[in-house]
Amino acid sequence: MRTIDINSDLGESFGNWKMGDDEAVIPEITTANVACGFHASDPVTMLDTVRLCRQNGVAVGAHPGLPDLLGFGRRTMAITPDDAYAYVLYQAGALQGILKTLGESLHHIKPHGAMYSIVHSDADLAEPVAQAIADFGMDQMLYWPAPTDAALPTAAKKHGIRVVGEIYPDLDYRPDGTLILQRAKHETDVEMAYRKVRRWLAEGVLEALDGTPIAVDAESVCIHGDGPNALEVVRAARRAIEDAGCRVGPVDAAVPAAS
Repeated sequence: MRTIDINSDLGESFGNWKMGDDEAVIPEITTANVACGFHASDPVTMLDTVRLCRQNGVAVGAHPGLPDLLGFGRRTMAITPDDAYAYVLYQAGALQGILKTLGESLHHIKPHGAMYSIVHSDADLAEPVAQAIADFGMDQMLYWPAPTDAALPTAAKKHGIRVVGEIYPDLDYRPDGTLILQRAKHETDVEMAYRKVRRWLAEGVLEALDGTPIAVDAESVCIHGDGPNALEVVRAARRAIEDAGCRVGPVDAAVPAAS
């Protein structure tokens, strides 16, 4: 039976300010991308999020971003290759330390927001990020929005890093396969999200905003935890996966990706 992962960007609260409904979403997913303090989160939030994931058997990956708490990591910044390497190492290392104290290990790394946008096309910055991921060990994986032919996944593959492609039922796509990012999250049409997942599972394609079919190499479905109806979208994705005769489960680094 084909196994499909459901991941979500979580742990994005900060101090007394609450973002998303992690307590409700985490039991419904299989993998969490946890903010590491640069674009969102704080040490207590990180620890609480990892504990909640552990209680629910959810694999934990690092979601490093640019140092931009005020802009939620969604504003582009001019950074150097040394910055890119250090930012990923620093943030993933902090999360790895928390995981280690709880007897768990880091599952993957996935860039957030504007950091994702930068390493999507800038090979000079993508290479040090790939190197940082590789330096965590060859069992690390990169989660990346499919198609996985952008600068960072290309560099990661050269380092022998497994790249896990994702689809996004809560975002729209351009005809070239790039995501149309939302500065502020909008409510998602739940039935449309269901149909996106079902079509991808049946045909291996998504539909761009203009109707263009996009072939995608993916193993995981990502739903943003800060969406106003994130829980309903996660449940729709689960329903679509199960209705297609697949099981929901995390990506296992030890199991080769399906061709």
